[in-house]
Amino acid sequence: MKILKAFGLLLLIIPQTAISQSQEAIPITRITEPITMDGMSNEFAWENVEPFPMVIHEPIFGAEPTERTVMMAAYDDEYIYFAMRAYDSNPEGIRGNVLIRDRFGSDDYFEVMIDTFNDNENAMIFSTNPNGIRRDVAISNDATGSVGSWLNADFNTFWDTAVTVNDEGWFAEMRIPFSSLRFQDENGKVVMGISLHRIIVRKTERAIFPAIEPNTNFAYLKPSRMQKIVLEGVESHRPIYIRPYALGGIERLSEPLGDGSGYTFNNNRMTEAGLDVKYGLTNNLTLDLTVNTDFAQVEADDQQVNLSRFSLFFPEKRQFFQERAGLFEFRTGGQSRLFHSRRIGLTNDGEMVRILGGARIVGKVGDWDVGFLNMQTDRQGNQAAENFGAIRLRRQVLNPYSYAGLIGTSRIDVDGQYNLAYGVDGSFRLYGDDYLTFQWAHTFDETEGFQRSSSPSESGRFSAEFERRLQDGFGYETGFVWSGPDYNPGMGFIQRTDFTQISQEFSYTHRHDDESRFISNSVLLEGELFYRNVGWEIETVQVESGWNYFLKSGNQGSLSLRMTQENLLTSFNLDQETVISAGDYTFYQLRGSYSMSRAGLFRMSANAEIGEFYDGDGVTISLQPSWNVSPHLELGGSYNFVYVDFADRDQQFTSHLARLRLGIPFNTQVSTNLFLQYNSVSDSFSTNARFRYNFSEGNDLWVVYNEDLNTNTRPYMLPEMPRSRFRTFMVKYTHTFIL
Repeated sequence: MKILKAFGLLLLIIPQTAISQSQEAIPITRITEPITMDGMSNEFAWENVEPFPMVIHEPIFGAEPTERTVMMAAYDDEYIYFAMRAYDSNPEGIRGNVLIRDRFGSDDYFEVMIDTFNDNENAMIFSTNPNGIRRDVAISNDATGSVGSWLNADFNTFWDTAVTVNDEGWFAEMRIPFSSLRFQDENGKVVMGISLHRIIVRKTERAIFPAIEPNTNFAYLKPSRMQKIVLEGVESHRPIYIRPYALGGIERLSEPLGDGSGYTFNNNRMTEAGLDVKYGLTNNLTLDLTVNTDFAQVEADDQQVNLSRFSLFFPEKRQFFQERAGLFEFRTGGQSRLFHSRRIGLTNDGEMVRILGGARIVGKVGDWDVGFLNMQTDRQGNQAAENFGAIRLRRQVLNPYSYAGLIGTSRIDVDGQYNLAYGVDGSFRLYGDDYLTFQWAHTFDETEGFQRSSSPSESGRFSAEFERRLQDGFGYETGFVWSGPDYNPGMGFIQRTDFTQISQEFSYTHRHDDESRFISNSVLLEGELFYRNVGWEIETVQVESGWNYFLKSGNQGSLSLRMTQENLLTSFNLDQETVISAGDYTFYQLRGSYSMSRAGLFRMSANAEIGEFYDGDGVTISLQPSWNVSPHLELGGSYNFVYVDFADRDQQFTSHLARLRLGIPFNTQVSTNLFLQYNSVSDSFSTNARFRYNFSEGNDLWVVYNEDLNTNTRPYMLPEMPRSRFRTFMVKYTHTFIL
């Protein structure tokens, strides 16, 4: 605890305005006249609103948009409004195929980004297309790292939009209530960051305000590069959202008989009811309460084939955990993290555990970002009822682009067993685009069957990274991770313990001139080295050299050569028959990827890997096609094929993993989504079908059907597996009352 006390004192004494922001905040127009939501922005209220100057972000940065584009913002007592007039010399070329909420396709888009807390780290994206769909996304960590770590596409909030398409172009308005935003009021003024975008997909053109130079990946999504705006006299009305649900359905499960002679089937009827409540405690602090939480409508996880000896990571998709989820993010190298909300209400095998209820508070108190979570689960078989808790504190230090914070987690069951953890982290912009980040975590575990030390040298973990967040010219990234043998975050996710990792990456990016068909070419050299802390033996070495490119057409690709060395102390299985034995291995693989532009209705991404794999030789091919057949039919999917020939032991490993997604929207309110998956390794064919009638925001009827079929074609195995492993059919209705 001495570490926590010292760190808390450090945060209090660090000057909070050491470096002022270089960008001047601009006021936007406050309006008093009404706005009719029809997309046209031709009311009197818009006449005195100054349009923002638009430039092209890509493919040619700084050029004038090829089509006339007018974008504006205004606000009144209840809403902030955004308008776009997207004139088009070829109105027949306007692309609008997506009709399903939160879906992103090969369409024209109007996008608005808002950094409501002005923290240069987090933002909300609100976007619509010529069909008037709503898509909202949350951004965290200044859009830095792998996309899945900072982009939360499952986030939703209350807002509305209207669109008109005519022979001049397409026109859109957005109206976002302040009650859906959390912001910091200082002396009657609110400062936020905004960024506005128009995407003309047939030209692969993104027009943007402000002018954000594309000199790093996803520069246009970085809150730290947005334009600061000032609003005055804004107050959130803080309504109470009460959302009860009712659910009914049937479930059929197959279970093995006790004597091993076969299987029996249990048919269960399900009737459930529950309640979620959301209330803004202040302008910038939100309370969520839940009773008998249900996630029946959540899309099934993407199945994966595991070619390693480590656990697979699955992202969080449940809506209750989405608002400002990035605040709880505490990574400790790679996919490892101290807190992962999927530990709550789900077993390690993905089975549901009843959540009796809980509370969640996120927002800002003074200079501090604050997050609090407490959830209670029921007993599940031999698994005791548990209480899960987490608290997160974070604040800006040194300059507007740096922060430091604390986190604590607890997992306690009714039998008195517990797992506790705390962490300290920071990210500091030292100069230019050079950042230093670090994380320290320490766990305390008193779980039956495990004897773990609570000493920091045994149950601690430290990671640090020094990087240049710029892809223009020379770049680098240096990483270090150390983990003790007894480090065990009961609410987190890890793949290794008792190791030391050193990693290094060097890159050089050349950005081409306006005449070239290339936007950029990059070459890189990266490597990582894992040591076992006991005996300081090398466990894993991986070195990769590669090249990637981006074209103005929107196409992109890469090619690389990777060398891997592994020292395995124990064997692991690829499937029931194929084993990678303990020993020393060195193998080389050639890797390549290619992605087509979003300009076409049909797109394809492909990845291939060929070469050695431990003591075998193999190939991996992955295809991800998508096709907007019409506004009423979307097709998407993936196919992953792995073949490895272990010639010396006359053995082969083959896997097929196929996914097919069908979106069948009737309009922006009624849609059906079908998600089919086939996994040859688990002999599984699964169906996840979801029908949704969105009467209005917060009021939904869901009809959900799930089934997992066994594809085992070996009937000689006794007892013979049942054809259907489980089947569920559910009807759920939610209704939101706003008080």
